[in-house]
Amino acid sequence: MAARLLILQPLDRRSLALATISTVVEWYDFTLFLYLTTVLSRLFFVGENAVLTTLAGFAVAYLLRPIGAIVFGHFGDRHGRRATLLASMTLMTVAMGLTALLPTVAQIGPAAGMLLLLLRCVMGFAVGGEYTGVVAYLLEGALPHRRGLVTSLAAATSEIGGLLAAGVAALTVNLLPTPALDAWGWRVPFLIGAALAGAILVARAAMRESPEFEIQRAAGTLVRHPLGHALARHRPGVLRGFAISALGSITYYVGITYVPIYLVSTGGLTEAKALQLATIAGVAVIVVTPLAGVLADRFGRRPVLVGLALLSALLPYPLFRLLAGAETGPAIAGAVLLAILAGGVSAVGAVATAEQVPVEGRLSGLALGATSATALFGGLTPWLAQILTQRSGAPAAPGMMIALVALGVLPVLLALPETRPRGAD
Repeated sequence: MAARLLILQPLDRRSLALATISTVVEWYDFTLFLYLTTVLSRLFFVGENAVLTTLAGFAVAYLLRPIGAIVFGHFGDRHGRRATLLASMTLMTVAMGLTALLPTVAQIGPAAGMLLLLLRCVMGFAVGGEYTGVVAYLLEGALPHRRGLVTSLAAATSEIGGLLAAGVAALTVNLLPTPALDAWGWRVPFLIGAALAGAILVARAAMRESPEFEIQRAAGTLVRHPLGHALARHRPGVLRGFAISALGSITYYVGITYVPIYLVSTGGLTEAKALQLATIAGVAVIVVTPLAGVLADRFGRRPVLVGLALLSALLPYPLFRLLAGAETGPAIAGAVLLAILAGGVSAVGAVATAEQVPVEGRLSGLALGATSATALFGGLTPWLAQILTQRSGAPAAPGMMIALVALGVLPVLLALPETRPRGAD
């Protein structure tokens, strides 16, 4: 009877809100690093390939996400979502604070770049357990007919983090002359992130545990080896989660966070103008994300994802050609449309990937599927897009990358089992 009562009691709004806003920190830090890539490249690396080296560091750090997700996922499937989210936020707070205190290459030489890379790896490891933990927590704590909307809020607030990063970076670059920016100004955005993470860590202590996890623990049905359980019992779901996340990752990281780098490195816009454009695109994502979640609750996960995949196959190529024109109006239009597309995929992908594996192995399944795809199609793709653009001379090469992935995952999405709860309106 106690287990049944837990089933009927969703999480209170306070717990859901605390989980939701915590993704602000994760995406603030990672998108801040991308938005400040051209600044960090000249402060921590030397040579004509400094931007590529900085992006490669971002990619390598992102490869730590699946490892962190596996470690935190095992812990979360065994001991609860709340404890996992507290541990990951603690590590993120420390990593951001230390990044703000790093010496530059002018002060200690090549070791500066190595230290920056090391802290990126720590951050990647911590983030591996953060987003998957939040998505699972929101899914398990929401009313069944509102899971798409509630879970999409993780994607929406993560974009708030990205928007905050774009705004802080834009203000820092605009308000400070280059000597001051290089001397101390670049540290301010990372200090802001560390303070924000610390505040959320303190508030997060008041969160309740996921009711679905509590039911499993009370019933004694938790598994001793959740990673092996997910592989043995839910391999198809893990693979489907990989495909969904691959599309979500490349549309987001190439279609949103790489765009400012693209505009600066191709000579189209200044750093300040590119960051202003990124801020406009971020607002568009925040607006469209909950709407996509509502659509997933109303019509189902599969039809919405299939429609978004088709748009991802058709639109990015011409939109990157708009960006390459270097005129402000078309560039804004192209960036906003790319952002809306990516926001829609992220919103529906959040609930769809989490629903592919049941609660006893959910975090581990997300680690194997969704987080692995994010590492490959998120962390590596900005670096690869930069290389393709530079070496091919084709300004729409990043758009072709998105289109190819969309076409590759479309057959998986067409065969996707519908996980929208029956009777949901």
